[in-house]
Amino acid sequence: MSFPLLTATAALPALGAIATAAVPAARRTAAKWLALLVSLATLALAAIVLVRFDPGGDRYQLTESRAWIKDFGVRYELGVDGIAVALIALTALLIPFVILAGWHDADPLETGNTRWRPTQGFFALILAVEAMVIISFEATDVFLFYIFFEAMLIPMYFLIGGFGDRAHEHGEETASTQRSYAAVKFLLYNLVGGLIMLAAVIGLYVVAGNFSLTEIAAARANGSLHMATNTERWLFLGFFFAFAVKAPLWPLHTWLPNAMGEATTPVAVLITAVVDKVGTFAMLRFCLQLFPEASKWATPVILVLALISIIYGALLAVGQRDIKRLVAYASISHFGFIILGIFAMTSQGQSGATLYMVNHGISTAALMLVAGFLISRRGSRLIADYGGVQKVAPVLAGTFLIGGLATLSLPGLAPFVSEFLVLVGTFARYPVVGIIATFGIVLAALYTLVLYQRTMTGPVKAEVAEMPDLRVRELVVVTPLIVLLIFLGVYPKPLTDIVNPAVKQTMSDVHKKDPQPEVEAAK
Repeated sequence: MSFPLLTATAALPALGAIATAAVPAARRTAAKWLALLVSLATLALAAIVLVRFDPGGDRYQLTESRAWIKDFGVRYELGVDGIAVALIALTALLIPFVILAGWHDADPLETGNTRWRPTQGFFALILAVEAMVIISFEATDVFLFYIFFEAMLIPMYFLIGGFGDRAHEHGEETASTQRSYAAVKFLLYNLVGGLIMLAAVIGLYVVAGNFSLTEIAAARANGSLHMATNTERWLFLGFFFAFAVKAPLWPLHTWLPNAMGEATTPVAVLITAVVDKVGTFAMLRFCLQLFPEASKWATPVILVLALISIIYGALLAVGQRDIKRLVAYASISHFGFIILGIFAMTSQGQSGATLYMVNHGISTAALMLVAGFLISRRGSRLIADYGGVQKVAPVLAGTFLIGGLATLSLPGLAPFVSEFLVLVGTFARYPVVGIIATFGIVLAALYTLVLYQRTMTGPVKAEVAEMPDLRVRELVVVTPLIVLLIFLGVYPKPLTDIVNPAVKQTMSDVHKKDPQPEVEAAK
């Protein structure tokens, strides 16, 4: 029996979470180091998965299958394609930086009376989220996927509600109320989506007789399993609704700005750079593969919703006063691009969408973490409270600028390749949609450059005059992300080589071919 590599990759952070939570209360520093070491070991396992994956091989590799709940046809089935491998690598890469960036976020607070924050719990919850996200990317049993898709809400709820941002303009009592509101809103939105999906999962079992993604997809492909048109459409809508909440897609997006604004900066990165990717990934793996005809039927409406997300999110980002909420609305716009690429039903669009998931994770993590370092120094999230930072903290300002330029998809940085492919793929099939989507790029340049101008340039405000530059720990967090943004912007081939074969198979699932360019016949 071969070593269960995929199980180990998900189990290690889960066991690490238990061990970190069990560290005695007085040994907070030991808990931090344990969590960091576990995350690095998980990254090593993810690297092995990446190395062992053969892009030219079978669709699902490193597979594991065990009987679980026999009476209901539920199996413990894992397998990865190129898209899953890329997102597992992204998750495992970001978690060590999230832990390092949040090194002091759960330390004791003094607010009149000393109030202890459970440091061990903070880092244990981060590792628990990592474990659940990774197994969600690996699961090829629909019921197994659903369990962890929903279970990750629990640690995220406590991370948002229990460990809020210290830089709050209204004081600790009001901040606690707003954190609770943001956490409950996050939980309710995602629980409603999950309950609707559960009904669809049960309906799929009634129709197919099992939960195996590979078996159901194979049966659909060879014609041995037929779904009535209305049945397929209702099942698709049940799955898509849950994924659209998680993504998030307009108008199901309103939980994200609250959650990111009230959470600590590392947890905000965890939300938008890691957890939300499960929603867009699941659209590719489950919606398109299980319900190809319904996916094509719903495409016009989904493209409109994606366009609204792109423009709406960018417009609201332009008008934000709060740095973290600006990044949240920018992410809503970016997720619109990802969903647009998925449902453009072209290989360029879907390759771009997958690359966008990875590159958005890196660029948003870079920008948000540097913004968090900035906010922790000044003690305010308001843009108006800054000015002239580049004169007193040039390294901080420089990394902030690179993260911002990546967010607006500047050529030479990784997100540009993703956005370009999404727009090319969309324009090839839906030229009007592609043209409208380009306005999101203009608005991205506006909100990013205005943010930089108002915080980093101009006269030095008295409150930032003594602001220290990035420290060693903070440089260790930011530098690798900046290097990756530049490397993948100049040379994205290692990533596209992994992703493209999986995209071709997804295109085959929905029986779509790329539109042929109209070339005028030579005279």
